[in-house]
Amino acid sequence: MTIDIGLIRQSWALVEPVADKVAMHFYAKLFADYPRIREMFPPAMDVQRDRLLHALTRVVLNLDDTGGVLDYLGQLARDHRKYGVLPEHYPAVGRCLVIAMRANAGDAWRSVYDAAWIDAYQFIADVMIKAADQDAAYGPSTWEGVVVGHEMRTREIAVLTVEPTQPYAYKAGQYATVQTPHWPKVWRPYSIANAPRRDNRLTFHVRVVSGGWVSTALAHHTRVGDTLLLGPPRGSLVLERASTPHLVFIAGGTGLAPLKALIEESMWLPDRPSIDLFHGVRHPGDAYDVGDLRDLRGQHRRLRVVQAVADAPAGWRREMAVDALLNHRVALDGDVFLCGPPDMVRVSTARLLHIGVPPHLIHTEFAPGAPTLVPS
Repeated sequence: MTIDIGLIRQSWALVEPVADKVAMHFYAKLFADYPRIREMFPPAMDVQRDRLLHALTRVVLNLDDTGGVLDYLGQLARDHRKYGVLPEHYPAVGRCLVIAMRANAGDAWRSVYDAAWIDAYQFIADVMIKAADQDAAYGPSTWEGVVVGHEMRTREIAVLTVEPTQPYAYKAGQYATVQTPHWPKVWRPYSIANAPRRDNRLTFHVRVVSGGWVSTALAHHTRVGDTLLLGPPRGSLVLERASTPHLVFIAGGTGLAPLKALIEESMWLPDRPSIDLFHGVRHPGDAYDVGDLRDLRGQHRRLRVVQAVADAPAGWRREMAVDALLNHRVALDGDVFLCGPPDMVRVSTARLLHIGVPPHLIHTEFAPGAPTLVPS
């Protein structure tokens, strides 16, 4: 199958300015024509509309990056098993997407756009159906996990330790989607803050988001002994992407979690890399993991940890993590891994590129939070 990426991008340019309308039209059509699909989604759909649009831009508009798209679609397919997605659901979604775009593009929409999107979506469906079938032969669609540790490090940050009841295979740097019984069908992604362990336990750093259903439930209404549901591991912010013996890690807030897991994993390597970790927080009291980082530094012996405080009190240096990196005159001769709020990652990436760090040495993932075609 030949997919015309040019037509795909032309047509998306027509509807991108009215993307919110496209999303609302799509879901209205999908739920009206296929009411049973509605049962897979949470009651509130405001967050999900945004995720659909991100998924479209990431997958369809980048189909020419065959390797990256195939890997992403494979992860997406494995994750979608937790919703009960079946092969017959894919044509329904594709049909409603095309109808919604055509209805909101005005007179500029052309019939060839329909064909281009149908071909693209059929390719996506074929890849995901095959990946889901293969995954079903090896593991469950979800894992039950028992909370064995719960600690409020600050008023807004909790550290949870969860023990899955079945083996949970993942790579350091990846994340899992989590569902709490307080909010059935509502999944939120959280990075796993430790490398794989023999005891199969996972640690999550949870920052309470204002109005966040899942984060509030995990931090303030979850206790040791409670049970959570976990989706399969996802993400590509893994140590295998590094190609140099010197690594620079830049974390914002709880973006520290996956980088901490990578540091743990690096200690097992025959040629342990040297690592400079810059952890940015808003206020001094937000430095929630100082003790653990101190212990990790003692074990690693080739790790330096620098705390950066953006809103520091009088007498302190005020700086973001990327500022601290530049102020310490660290040699930018290796791979740079960034994780944190999307705005922080975008700003830091732009500054690194501006000072000459090659793009192929900058590794980011805007997930956890990577979008899906159905809710997460």
